[in-house]
Amino acid sequence: MNARIKIATLSLLAALSVVFAPQVALAQDDALTAAPGSGEVFGEAPASAASGEIVASETTPPQAVGAYSPMAPTKNKGMPTDPNSGEPGAMAKSLTFQDQYSKDGEYALWMHNWFLLPVITAISLFVLGLLLYVVVRYSRRANPEPSRTTHNTWIEVVWTIVPAAILVVIAVPSLTLLARQYETPPEDAVTIKATGYQWYWGYSYPDHGEIEVISNMLSDADAIKNGEPPQLAVDNRMVVPAGVPLRIQTIGADVIHSFAIPSLWFKQDAVPGRLNEKLLTIEEPGVYYGQCSELCGTRHAYMPIAIEALPPEQFAAWVRSQGGTMPGGGTGEEAAAEEEAPVGEVAEVALAD
Repeated sequence: MNARIKIATLSLLAALSVVFAPQVALAQDDALTAAPGSGEVFGEAPASAASGEIVASETTPPQAVGAYSPMAPTKNKGMPTDPNSGEPGAMAKSLTFQDQYSKDGEYALWMHNWFLLPVITAISLFVLGLLLYVVVRYSRRANPEPSRTTHNTWIEVVWTIVPAAILVVIAVPSLTLLARQYETPPEDAVTIKATGYQWYWGYSYPDHGEIEVISNMLSDADAIKNGEPPQLAVDNRMVVPAGVPLRIQTIGADVIHSFAIPSLWFKQDAVPGRLNEKLLTIEEPGVYYGQCSELCGTRHAYMPIAIEALPPEQFAAWVRSQGGTMPGGGTGEEAAAEEEAPVGEVAEVALAD
């Protein structure tokens, strides 16, 4: 009896497969021709395709116009000068400040090169001349009977007034530079928050959809391969727009760090529990390197900083590549929806009451 039931069941299944097999095959053929509603071709080209036209699925789409691509660094720009490079003037250039690419940096470099350095040189030469004069004029051979002069009013007045006047003159550009470094960023400044960790940096962009980037140092081999200075190159740079005011915020996640970029005349401590803020405007596009300049542990020397300043349109492309949004970049419908959202929430609360 059981054998007869099994045979009847198998016969029924065989009959059903014969009936429905052609319909399944037809459905598969339709699916291979095109995906309904998607426009994507999986099999043959649609009949509407012109002769010689390339189907979208048969080739890789070209890179979008204005898409982001990492900027290659410029030699000796935004980085230390190698004194052993063999280039003319490399040794002398390595002994002074890097070329500056911010307004404050240009002012500070001018003050150093054309104000402080001449004053310091003149004072040093003057003191050296006085010492040589005293050695020769008041030696035992030239002056066997030593002078017993203890006071000279004229000399005492001069060596008090002249140094004080020099300090007052130096104070004018010094206080000007100090005040410039504490200018408040404007309201429309681009905000970037740099967080110091042991031992790497993290960058977040609250104005652009909460983008977050973690930056670690590259190995020497990878840095040289990329044409970047060893121990300064990173896997993910801090990308910013050039020529635009930046609001750089720094904070430490564990211990005190310091965010320093010599070629931008920028240095700001990153203190745990305290958010520091400073204005920075990078004058021209480029890649600028720096390091943590506060002793923060065993790998303090291995947390470099790399800032990539891009033209505004390329910065916008980078933001899109990170999944972020530009401020005010939404459509009018999206803005209207955002404005209507609070009204809807109020209505829901009223209905609930």
